[in-house]
Amino acid sequence: MIQTVIKRDGRIVGFNEEKIATAIRKAMLHTDKGEDVRLICQITDRIASRGASQMTVEDIQDMVEMELMKSSRKDVAQKYIAYRNRRSIARKAKTRDIFLEIINIKSNDVTRENANMNADTPAGMMMKFASETTKPFVDDYLLSEEVRMAVDRNYIHIHDKDYYPTKSLTCVQHPMDRILSGGFSAGHGESRPAKRIETAGILCCISLETAQNEMHGGQAIPAFDFYLAPYVRKSFIEEIKTIEQLTGEDYSSLYGCGIDDYVTAQLDGLEGERRVIQHAVNRTVSRVHQTMEAFIHNMNTIHSRGGNQVVFSSINYGTDTSAEGRCVIRELLASTYRGVGNGETAIFPIQIWKKKRGVNYLPGDRNYDLYLMACKVSARRFFPNFLNLDATFNVSDEWRADDPHRYLHEVATMGCRTRVFENRFGPKTSVGRGNLSFTTINIVRLAIECMGISDPVERIGAFFAKLDSVLEVTARQLHERLEFQKTAYAKQFPLLMSSLWLGCDKLGPADTIAPVVDQGTLGIGFIGLAECLVALTGKHHGESDDAQQLGLRIITYMRDAANRFSDVYHHNYSVLATPAEGLSGKFTRRDRKDFGSLPGITDREYYTNSNHVPVYYKCSARHKAEVEAPYHDLTRGGHIFYVEIDGDATHNPEAIMRVVDMMDRYNMGYGSVNHTRNRCLDCGYENADAAMTVCPRCGSHAIDRLQRITGYLVGTTDRWNRAKLAELNDRVTHTAE
Repeated sequence: MIQTVIKRDGRIVGFNEEKIATAIRKAMLHTDKGEDVRLICQITDRIASRGASQMTVEDIQDMVEMELMKSSRKDVAQKYIAYRNRRSIARKAKTRDIFLEIINIKSNDVTRENANMNADTPAGMMMKFASETTKPFVDDYLLSEEVRMAVDRNYIHIHDKDYYPTKSLTCVQHPMDRILSGGFSAGHGESRPAKRIETAGILCCISLETAQNEMHGGQAIPAFDFYLAPYVRKSFIEEIKTIEQLTGEDYSSLYGCGIDDYVTAQLDGLEGERRVIQHAVNRTVSRVHQTMEAFIHNMNTIHSRGGNQVVFSSINYGTDTSAEGRCVIRELLASTYRGVGNGETAIFPIQIWKKKRGVNYLPGDRNYDLYLMACKVSARRFFPNFLNLDATFNVSDEWRADDPHRYLHEVATMGCRTRVFENRFGPKTSVGRGNLSFTTINIVRLAIECMGISDPVERIGAFFAKLDSVLEVTARQLHERLEFQKTAYAKQFPLLMSSLWLGCDKLGPADTIAPVVDQGTLGIGFIGLAECLVALTGKHHGESDDAQQLGLRIITYMRDAANRFSDVYHHNYSVLATPAEGLSGKFTRRDRKDFGSLPGITDREYYTNSNHVPVYYKCSARHKAEVEAPYHDLTRGGHIFYVEIDGDATHNPEAIMRVVDMMDRYNMGYGSVNHTRNRCLDCGYENADAAMTVCPRCGSHAIDRLQRITGYLVGTTDRWNRAKLAELNDRVTHTAE
């Protein structure tokens, strides 16, 4: 006798014989002879009594077909089979429609989910095909019932869900000193250690590209200047040796000579060893510049993930005060300022200047001149962004100015904003660590569901009750995903788990990654704080102090919950100010469908990025900083502060410096500046004329705006999804005061 039924999505439910009767009845009503109640009861009873205790839906339907075929009503059997086939086709119709849109390179929210990926190429199409077929599998077989329901009801979004079955991790900060000094194996041959700056630059590219194919998120180098500095000196020594070969002289005493800075100069008037040293310096600087130029060009051209996406790369630098480290920084900035190809702004790597008092922020600091240069470059090329090592939550007690390995105790960030620093299972560092996975909560929907409660105290209390429930589900989902990830073997990630991840040296190829994977973090994200506050109070945090206080209370509650979950599940949970791209419109469309167009809440195509003041709200940069700054300490999984400035910033690096000053004054962790930059898609010409419609170089009308979509740049807005385009059009500039 049938007792339970396994549904198509894997759920097990109690057997309901009325569903069999209803299906047969519908088939009979489509025949000339009509309904036969006696036969319906007879077939239903026979199947219920003869079936196994647990059966699948398909097996039960097969039995119905057989019983109908054995009966005198063959006409009903034909209708039932036809109906069953139509239902099967209907279930596949959504996937079919999505596939056709991918094939026909339609611009929609599926193909434009990630602006850094070209879904129009064959490799891009294959990746989207795989993605869209994998997500239903995850829903049906890898998610618990409560998690699946939370996703279906638009309460949470599981990021990179299509990568869930691969057990891959999100991102990692590469310990390039290990790679450069020891070489590595990526599974297909080995790379020897670097001996010169050119090789070191190439190995950085290869490491980033290879790891990108093993992970589903971004790749970063936490101390680009420190890692490459030794190879500047090695290259200098090579140049000295070349002179020795040419002259027959012994200059080995100069190999370790003191060099205050690697700055090119004329050789006229120089003699003896001074001339030899300066010639070697000139040659070394030229080689470092070419290496930096090649590194940037490679990071904008080499592809990963099956050939459809350039590496989502980031580099952190700015605090190496050695002559060699300064040389790396200076030539990197010079190459970035010059641009790639025909002078275009490089999209990758995302460059991040690590600002530190006593090192590079104040006049008199050793690297202050390079900080001024970084602001000049950012004013023209958007990068570098600025990471504030002086923020109270970015400080490590282990950091010492005279420690040659002090970068181990400096926070580094990557991608749109991902931050990894605190650690319950090892050293407080960013190096060799990354995010494991993250899930975002739709706090706007929770607030909308409470809008009908007239009493404000009860309304807010009901919101927190809902938030508490969804937080619990989110924490369990992240825990369950991590437990699944832990079953992966080290050999599944040939580079990551042999050379990059903290503690991976303890693993053999056949070992699971469980002993080391807890070094990473689990991110609990949120989106639309502004819209959430409008739903609860009528105003967002940029326009009301009461709303701001409630916003801080909400995110503090989430931070405290993350700390509690860390104790309960023994993981590194953190709160992430989600960099919503495809998600910014996904949540909104569903909520608008369910609740209608609500002013200030669902009446736009997007929800505001994390805790930001809405992009359409006109205010000063200072006011924006005052509102957003307190959230940085609460969102240690990652955050960013943006300022939109008007016009051509190329000759206004002071505007960049003012933003960094605000970050310092208001204890913010990470920030950047957006400004006007136009690009000709035919020849690459760029300028800052907002009214440019025709390229002055080639006459083309194919003009696009170069802009950040979240924390990274995109070469063309053609790859932006509908929601982010709407947000771009709504952005207003921030006044100075």
